[in-house]
Amino acid sequence: MKPLGRIYLVAILIFLYTPILVMMAMGFNASPLYELPFSFSLQWYQALWSNTVLLTAGLNSIIIATITAVLATTLGTMASVALSRRTFRGKSLLQLMLLPPIAIPWLITGTAMLIFFYWSGIGRGMHALLIGHVALAIPYVVLVVGTGFRTIRSDLEEAAMSLGSTPVHAFFSVTLPLLYPSILGAALFAFAVSLDQFVISYFLATPGYTTLPVQIYSSIRKGFTPEINAISTVLLLGSMTIILIFARFAKPGDTRDKR
Repeated sequence: MKPLGRIYLVAILIFLYTPILVMMAMGFNASPLYELPFSFSLQWYQALWSNTVLLTAGLNSIIIATITAVLATTLGTMASVALSRRTFRGKSLLQLMLLPPIAIPWLITGTAMLIFFYWSGIGRGMHALLIGHVALAIPYVVLVVGTGFRTIRSDLEEAAMSLGSTPVHAFFSVTLPLLYPSILGAALFAFAVSLDQFVISYFLATPGYTTLPVQIYSSIRKGFTPEINAISTVLLLGSMTIILIFARFAKPGDTRDKR
């Protein structure tokens, strides 16, 4: 059974990564129509640097994703602290209400946000995108950080307080360092959700301010160019670099006592 399991795993990995590798390779192909034989060229990366529309949309996506990661991680971590360390009326209902935003199709969520923002006077634009992305990312952060909380013994804070530490100091000096991998992982999760978000951005973006997924969709409708492969490759390599750095220094799941 072990060889069969390995073959199955390899087949899944090939299925997942082959389209990505083909996309990256075609960004270095001189032919705009992906013709073979393959001819190596950097012309599409040179063309990308002069494509201000794609670069501006990519920069907008990175800015929104970064702000979303900071806000969603901060608010989600605070919510996780309340849900994990406090007992109050309606706690079970709040925990249950975290699941629908993840399970509900983004098309319905985007439509609901568009109607609500128009009704409330918020409108569309960067501020609406930030609100929508943060609202969408917070449940993921709460779940990830909440899972980290369940791996931490609550008596560690009690031991610190028994030695004279205040509850706030005990949290920041004992619990928060242990939560660091979970918080960092949640921040990366929120960043990825925002960066990859198309539906919410499509409904809430304005013609003068758009994100990269929406711009790629608009460009494909007019005619696909390998410049899209180029900027996708740049973002993919950047994201993989961040993930590798996180895996190298955060070491999630490593519970060994390091002295």
